[in-house]
Amino acid sequence: MTTKPNKNMDEELIGMLKYLRLWKLLSHWEQYLAEARKKRCSVERFLKYILEEEYRAKSENGRLLRRKRANIPEMLEMETFPFSRQPKLDRKKIMSFYDGFDYMTKQRGMVWIGPTGCGKTGLATAFLLQAIDRGHRGYFVTFPELLQELFQSLADRSEEKVLRRYLSYDCLVIDEVGYVEVEPAQVGQFFTLMHKRHKKKTTLITSNLGFSDWGSFLRNTQLTSALLDRLTASSHVINMKECDSLRPKLDE
Repeated sequence: MTTKPNKNMDEELIGMLKYLRLWKLLSHWEQYLAEARKKRCSVERFLKYILEEEYRAKSENGRLLRRKRANIPEMLEMETFPFSRQPKLDRKKIMSFYDGFDYMTKQRGMVWIGPTGCGKTGLATAFLLQAIDRGHRGYFVTFPELLQELFQSLADRSEEKVLRRYLSYDCLVIDEVGYVEVEPAQVGQFFTLMHKRHKKKTTLITSNLGFSDWGSFLRNTQLTSALLDRLTASSHVINMKECDSLRPKLDE
């Protein structure tokens, strides 16, 4: 991180601030001193002020870094979701889940089910971004990408490491569940991941298929049933089957 410390600061002080990584204090030293003199701040008030400023700066840097590391393809915020174009979607219900934040505080999963292009990914991303902005670690992955990574881990014997990484995220979005058929070994890996995250971490899922159709791509009746039992028992399910596509239609 680059800063421009004041020329009047001695090298020893500069070195100490750099070592402590107090970057904002380093770059705003003279500004803080001038403000303290102008307001005739007490030592206690001055120290509290600069610590609050440093805390805010570090918190913001941490938030931006968590966003960057979350692998989110498009930063879709809740404030920009076009509810007016989805009259069949219960906005009040969605916002109650979003504002209540119990999907994180109580590790409640969320599942959006509906046709392609209706806004499932946008809503899941908005929930993920809120979790990240409020201090949680999050990650976005499509179902095919997740399956490929889990399957590859069997070949290079890194399965435990990969599972540990996906288990570490406080909030995990798995997008497009149901778009590919799953090999038997992958079903087991996916179930293991979901089982270990159950009631411990938040998982947000989008799917173009209703639960009754999940057996068609998972192709394991027992594991499918066990997975759906866990999802329906601990998740908010948002039915968007009647919603229209938000994607612009090409002129014929």
